[in-house]
Amino acid sequence: MKPKERQAYILEKVRQEKFASVEDLSNIFEVTVQSIRKDINDLCKKGLLRRIYGGVEIPAKTDNISYTSRKIIHYDEKRVIAKMIAKQIPNNSSLFFSIGTTPEIIAKELINHENLKIFTNNINVALVCCENPSFEIVLHGGLIRNKHRDILGNDIEKFFSSYSVDFGIFGVGAIEEDGSLLDFTHEEVQARVTINKFSKKVFLAADSSKFKRKAYIRGGNISMVDNFFCDTKPSKDICKILEENEVKLTYANTKGIS
Repeated sequence: MKPKERQAYILEKVRQEKFASVEDLSNIFEVTVQSIRKDINDLCKKGLLRRIYGGVEIPAKTDNISYTSRKIIHYDEKRVIAKMIAKQIPNNSSLFFSIGTTPEIIAKELINHENLKIFTNNINVALVCCENPSFEIVLHGGLIRNKHRDILGNDIEKFFSSYSVDFGIFGVGAIEEDGSLLDFTHEEVQARVTINKFSKKVFLAADSSKFKRKAYIRGGNISMVDNFFCDTKPSKDICKILEENEVKLTYANTKGIS
């Protein structure tokens, strides 16, 4: 197992169990204590873990973690979702892409499509799509958030509302049991709500960890989208909301990280 992959598993284990000791991690992954300490040091430098006596824990944060760090979390689940969405997008389509790591992974799965028109404030999505010369890409201008690799601002609503596209694709910071969608800034919520309004069909992509995460700014509900893509089947309450509002649910039974 490569160090980056092992770090993703370590992070997920600590997120689930709230704490892990260096010795236990060494035994689980059958590597030296020194290797685990190096993994932990890398994760702590990124702000994903915090050292405490006897081991590590997840630090308490109200802001979202950095883009680079989020890319290694639940990567397999996000890729499964991306493959499902890519199958629903025909050539010659126009698309909104929101910020986040899941939209970037979806963009990668679309790279062999033809003649897509992309409108986004996600820098990494724009860079990925540049690899296909048949794609036309419009990137929102403004102040770059270095930590999150995106562009937000007071005019984000104006940018997305200037177009009408076939598909709006976005992720979300967290989802509550009543279907409420939450993010970390008002601008993120504003972008998502505008994408929803000016897309002919709206795809929400969220791995199952989003039902356990905490975010604090409410905006919209899972019932407002046309299709919800997840790596596993959601709870009965969420399924009921989707069914009552005729939201199509697409999920795959992927094996989670333990």
